[in-house]
Amino acid sequence: MIAIGSGRPFHVAVITPERKVYEGEATFAVVPAWDGEIGILHDHAPLLALLGSGTLRLETSKNGTLRFRVSGGFVQVVENEVAVLSEEATEV
Repeated sequence: MIAIGSGRPFHVAVITPERKVYEGEATFAVVPAWDGEIGILHDHAPLLALLGSGTLRLETSKNGTLRFRVSGGFVQVVENEVAVLSEEATEV
């Protein structure tokens, strides 16, 4: 059994209208969608979802767990690229 976060990495970008808050690799992501949390691993199916307010969690091999408070916007997953486009995003 594979432990969460020990999988293959994928690219993640967390972007607000003002700046790029994070860009790098993650092995697992938990995104606060408008209607609940979405877990993302390598090879996730294509997805476009509305963000809610909450904590975006990224498991990385280099920096451990990173957390960002996000509010509003969208998340897109396409071919191991995750883009979190949020109205607000601050590292927690």
